[in-house]
Amino acid sequence: MAQSRPRNTDPRYSRLAIGVCPDQWGVWFPQDPKQIPWETALDEMATAGFSIMETGPFGYFPKDPKRLQGEMDKHGFKVVAGTGWGILHKAEAWAETERTFRAIGETHAAVGAEFVVHLPPMFRDEHTGEFTDERTLSGGAWDLYIKNADRLGRIMKEDYGLQMVLHPHGDSHIETPEDIDRIFQATDPDYVGFCLDTGHIVYGLGDPVDIIKKYPERISYVHIKAMDPQIVKQAHEEDWAFSAAVSRGCSVAPPAGEPNMSDLIEALADLDKDLYVICEQDMYPCDPSYPLPNAIAIREYLASCGLGLK
Repeated sequence: MAQSRPRNTDPRYSRLAIGVCPDQWGVWFPQDPKQIPWETALDEMATAGFSIMETGPFGYFPKDPKRLQGEMDKHGFKVVAGTGWGILHKAEAWAETERTFRAIGETHAAVGAEFVVHLPPMFRDEHTGEFTDERTLSGGAWDLYIKNADRLGRIMKEDYGLQMVLHPHGDSHIETPEDIDRIFQATDPDYVGFCLDTGHIVYGLGDPVDIIKKYPERISYVHIKAMDPQIVKQAHEEDWAFSAAVSRGCSVAPPAGEPNMSDLIEALADLDKDLYVICEQDMYPCDPSYPLPNAIAIREYLASCGLGLK
């Protein structure tokens, strides 16, 4: 097993800790026959030199906190976050969203996590690309989205000691810089943080460095990944579903694509705050032989930019 070094000892970068999640192994769903089994992925994540874990789709790794803790301890991982999908803009969906996030909160509080990442539901089906919801929320739906984001964040914080962070995503209602501005202006910063997903911000035609500089106090957590700008441009011009863009190679391994990782890591270092920076690359489904050597190369490249050590 490779020795993992999540933090660079240089004071300039020492508050940034690199981590990993199942997305870097091509995992989008709790269960799917096209995905790598979690036991294999966990072994390979440790071999690749990681020791900080965001657990990804709830149910991919064991839900039982004792078993989850045991598996993570055996592989040398600290769990820092869980992840969940939940509809916030429909009143009839609240009960299921609350139930889901309470289950995630209970498991992850028990294993010492600090964050829960809220992934927004997509308005297109991830398998077929068909529309399943409105592309743009109406005034009433948007108001409910904000109300329930604050409500869910408060539950996570007060009942489980977890900071909830909203995550931008292609084909969702938090995609563009304008969407993100609306979120920052409307939500309660005591209960709602932001997961700076650099790849999805690029996919939404934004610049993550600009967002860091504009809203430094709201950046709570980071997903670091890159997108091919030419494929992103084509995806928007031809109105592809996000899943179609992924299948055509929009999510790429740094140093390819955007953002420029050196510039991004410098901007994160300028924040001078403790941040988990979780490696991701959207590649569902993928050749099972691909993630391990790819993740090693990415981790080593990011280390050359100051994030972690080789």
